[in-house]
Amino acid sequence: MSNPFGTDDMAAGYATSRPPVHSRVIEQAYRQLGRSQPFERALDVGCGAGVSTKALSGYAKSCIGLEPAELMLKWVATIAPSAEFVVGTAEAIPLRDRAVDLITAAGSLNYANLDLFFPEAGRVLAPQGMLLVYDFSPGRSFRSTTNLDEWFCSFHRRYPPPPNEARQLSPEILAKLNSGFRVQTCQHFEIGVTLTPDFYLDYMMTETNVASAARSGVPHAEIKSWCAETLAPVWRGSEREVLFRGYFACMGLTAPDRAR
Repeated sequence: MSNPFGTDDMAAGYATSRPPVHSRVIEQAYRQLGRSQPFERALDVGCGAGVSTKALSGYAKSCIGLEPAELMLKWVATIAPSAEFVVGTAEAIPLRDRAVDLITAAGSLNYANLDLFFPEAGRVLAPQGMLLVYDFSPGRSFRSTTNLDEWFCSFHRRYPPPPNEARQLSPEILAKLNSGFRVQTCQHFEIGVTLTPDFYLDYMMTETNVASAARSGVPHAEIKSWCAETLAPVWRGSEREVLFRGYFACMGLTAPDRAR
């Protein structure tokens, strides 16, 4: 199956129309770890257009974004100009041993071969380093009404998502894996982000079900027109708080690996 993220339209959407959730997650994880100083060097695995790498600003002195879909990296000079970016996979990280003291993975490990990733992460991570795995679902809820949830269901009925090859992950699942890492702290979260109707519309155009419909021959303009028309009575022209639900898990190397 072709990479649903490896298109010009998806790259542009991820660069310009994704809500600022990553920085809020990293802030919560950083605070829960009780750190007072930034990490020296961070690696963002599956960095996309660089939005999740940009979110590391202030939490790491230098950052590297790693992304298998090369088209995604067209925007990184604009999104995160101070970071480095390389094309590569989670299963074969092109860095030397012990090169970083923080690895982040925002939804990317769901698509990775974990039997290959975890040894690679253990190799490039410093002994006292940290692996931060996190993910969040699409923003589909208002806090006080179910109107947006109902619209989102109709959106998926009209434009079904493509077959999902993603692996389900959670702190509980990660804790049970024989990975060479242990979960040190974790949290399930609900983060509210205030968005305008226009931004939310553009955000929905970055969803993989839109890309799937477009590949099957449905004109992108037709999809956007339907979404705009049906979202109008939901948003009523005003900005609203949209809820994003997810988790993070801060993982450290187990004792045998620390002694390597």
